[in-house]
Amino acid sequence: MINKEEFFFPYDELRVSQEHFITYVNECATKRKHMLIHAPTGVGKTVSVISPLLRFAIEKDLTIFFLTPRHMQHKIVVDTLRLIKRKFKKDIIAVDFIGKKGMCAQSGIDLLGANEFGEYCKELTEKGSCIYYENFKDNKLNPKKENLLYESLKAGPMHVQDVVSQMSQEHFCPFEMSAVLAQKAKVIVMDYYHILNPNIRKTILSRFNKELGKSIIVFDECHNLPERCRKLLTDKISTKIIDYALREAEQFNAADGLKEALIDIGKLLVELSKDIPFEEHERLVGKDEFKINFYEQTIHDLKDFADEVIEEKKRSSALSVAGFLKHWQGEDYGFTRILTKGFGDDGKPVITLKYKCLDPSLVTKEIIENSYMVVGMSGTLTPLEMYKDLLGFDNIDLLEYDSPFPKKNQLHLIVPGVTTKFNVRGEEMYKKIALKSACLVNAVPGNSIVFFPSYKLRDEINPFFEKWCKKTTFLEQREMNKQERDELLEKFKSYKDQGAVLLAVSNGSFGEGIDLIGDFLKAVLIVGIPLNRPDLETKELIAYYEKRFQKGWDYGYIYPAIITTIQNAGRCIRSETDKGVMVFLDERYKWDNYFKCFPKDKHFRVTKTPVEMINEFFKN
Repeated sequence: MINKEEFFFPYDELRVSQEHFITYVNECATKRKHMLIHAPTGVGKTVSVISPLLRFAIEKDLTIFFLTPRHMQHKIVVDTLRLIKRKFKKDIIAVDFIGKKGMCAQSGIDLLGANEFGEYCKELTEKGSCIYYENFKDNKLNPKKENLLYESLKAGPMHVQDVVSQMSQEHFCPFEMSAVLAQKAKVIVMDYYHILNPNIRKTILSRFNKELGKSIIVFDECHNLPERCRKLLTDKISTKIIDYALREAEQFNAADGLKEALIDIGKLLVELSKDIPFEEHERLVGKDEFKINFYEQTIHDLKDFADEVIEEKKRSSALSVAGFLKHWQGEDYGFTRILTKGFGDDGKPVITLKYKCLDPSLVTKEIIENSYMVVGMSGTLTPLEMYKDLLGFDNIDLLEYDSPFPKKNQLHLIVPGVTTKFNVRGEEMYKKIALKSACLVNAVPGNSIVFFPSYKLRDEINPFFEKWCKKTTFLEQREMNKQERDELLEKFKSYKDQGAVLLAVSNGSFGEGIDLIGDFLKAVLIVGIPLNRPDLETKELIAYYEKRFQKGWDYGYIYPAIITTIQNAGRCIRSETDKGVMVFLDERYKWDNYFKCFPKDKHFRVTKTPVEMINEFFKN
């Protein structure tokens, strides 16, 4: 049994696997080895990583950067640190950060993009127009500032919302005050972007007096990391953005040369689109095909003009154009360039040119090579070898744990006889899927969620499903905001006794990140596999991964889709007392090239009589 006090483990009981987990993390830290960890919900991965690393960081004078893709995950980390502080009476200094915009005390910034906010903040501070920043710099207010910082340290670790509220009320910049606290911190909780973006990383490390070589980087929910990295190095421009920039140019009386440059860029996009074959909507574009006169001067002029616009409007499309022009001149290796023609929300034609990153290791390589240690963990980090390859790890240990929840409380079924393959889609197949789905949810004594590959497919199947489904149905809507999502979830939960069905989409608002612990969810059905027809970008990704790893279709197409379905299924069993059914409704799930993607601890049963098995499962 491990010494809980030595490892700062704050709970009375160790869960299954936690002793091995904590010991192994400590061992890798001692050997300075990176780690990728697949640890399903219930293993207790946050405390199992934080506890040994915190002890090690204090001993070796290191800093832990605990990075998450969503703000809601910060709370778990901060609460764990608060518990450790109370339990062991340790002065643990930790700081919780979100994006600088999210910590800003200024009003009216909600609509700004990240780049626009950066320019706006710079403008205000340089002109001395931000009272919060001015107070922070004012030496006369140092006693008040020092007292506030002392109180924060004493009360901490504090959630970022509490820090923002406290500092804003006292009229000090929350970000700047937190940055001062971070200089003394052993743990800094942040979003991915703060460390992934090389420019922001350099600024932050300098501000916090930290070094990458003396930092342990923890990536939580690491299955999100490859796509986040690719997105970070991706940029695009469109005729719509050009139109917005031209309106700005007219409104602010920009120089004729700037207007002409924007018009020329728009014309060039239209000209390039003429080479898209009829019946298709996209094509590859070479770097040299996108040529405009006075390229560097145009970037300079657009940036200068954008500064003027931001000063008044807080945002500028001209800045987006300038940023794209700069990025377009980047490397070809690990990237692709694609021109697409389509339609905007208003129904008007839009031509988009994208400089798309294919290789996430272009972002992570520097971090992995220069950090003291990197830990990536997730409840769905399978297959681990894929993430090792994609993120560019070498000196690494791969660790995989089974779900600790009782197997008797879980029923995993694969139901053949239907499929959402493109070549068999149609009314006949939709009726089969609808009938099977309705019979399954009717047999469940409680709430069910049915995940579909797309809204379009869901809406084509739903009319048949509603005929046979005996329960109240709710439909996820496109682009729901947090309030709308929460309201729908509460209505759905209120039906737990009589049972209702939520028809959702695999990559939508409910696919991951929601917890329905207890009797609020008894079954999840995944209809089909969320595979779109490979577009040009996907084909380029497949080709790139095939060239690098000889696993193009697996890494670029199949695995990401299966990982999404595993995330969907994971909504059902969130605690050791939950009992539920996970049904994968498509004959392809029993094929070897799909079946091999599932975690090893899932005991799937292929059946043509799922209703009988569900009845028997809940009866027992």
